[in-house]
Amino acid sequence: MGQITIYLDDDIINTVQKQAVSEKISKSQWIARLIKERTRTEWPESIKAMAGSWQDFPEAEEIRAGMGQDVEREPL
Repeated sequence: MGQITIYLDDDIINTVQKQAVSEKISKSQWIARLIKERTRTEWPESIKAMAGSWQDFPEAEEIRAGMGQDVEREPL
């Protein structure tokens, strides 16, 4: 496993500490999880599971079908 050194200001360190404590994980684990989430290259499983849960949006022709016909444009 690799190691990275980063420098953070006191406000950020305090925020990271509070978040890590509230989630009962180490600061290192909290930061690693954040980096993993931000560098993800595919959709999370929760999003993939929603595929097909709603109807596809209709095509433009289908939407316009009941709107009648356009009139001819006047020549310029």
